[in-house]
Amino acid sequence: MVPINTTDVTPQNTRVTNALGAVDSSVRLQTALAVGSKPDPVFLETLVERCAVEPDFFVRDMLSWALTRLPPETTLPRIRHELDSERTQARSQALHTLSKIGDKSTWAWVTRDMLRDADDEVARTAWRVAVVLVPEGEEKDLTDELVLQLGRGDRTVQLSLSRALADLGDVIKPALERAAESSDPAVAAHARATELLRQNPETGFDVALDEAKRVVALGPERAAAAAAASAGTETSEAAEPAETTESMEAAKAAEASEGGDC
Repeated sequence: MVPINTTDVTPQNTRVTNALGAVDSSVRLQTALAVGSKPDPVFLETLVERCAVEPDFFVRDMLSWALTRLPPETTLPRIRHELDSERTQARSQALHTLSKIGDKSTWAWVTRDMLRDADDEVARTAWRVAVVLVPEGEEKDLTDELVLQLGRGDRTVQLSLSRALADLGDVIKPALERAAESSDPAVAAHARATELLRQNPETGFDVALDEAKRVVALGPERAAAAAAASAGTETSEAAEPAETTESMEAAKAAEASEGGDC
């Protein structure tokens, strides 16, 4: 690839635009890297527009990085405009870029509509961004909004929401306890799995969700009884070899005693 001179382009950014639209994703990646390495506001529009259509995850991430290299006062107004785009990827990537910039003043831009967006990718990104930008003291309000999405989507979507909630810390516990009593088993299980992750971040999500589904299906009391019974069985089985050994030793002693009498 011919290196791009970011100081020698046409006003329309023809060379950069063409390179960012190349068939080879590695060319697009290197182009975004080159533009970000020598940040120039002249490329703002080109980068933003490409974010909305770029199919490769790694290239999109590099495009966002290039945007973060520009002055926030230049980038943020354009990103704000993109949040209202009809293109779902444009909205998602704009939110992603906001999280990378991390300017707390943009918190108000993350609306309830975004947190409830019908597109899973937009919603997932909005959840992550909201947790990054939420001002101190507003974590409870954000929690109350996020728990409304419990039970939504497939494993990937639910994992994203659980991680976002867990990152908010102890403030989420009361809301999760209420959600765990939901009549919707999907919501109840997701809430319990999220609480398990909050208590023990090392717990795998699949393990936590399976355990939560079991509790929801059986009910807390029956699930606890079943767990206790299972633990008792395992203890009994573990002790059995020792008991067998003791019995064998007793039998041998009896045989030896009988032999002596003869």
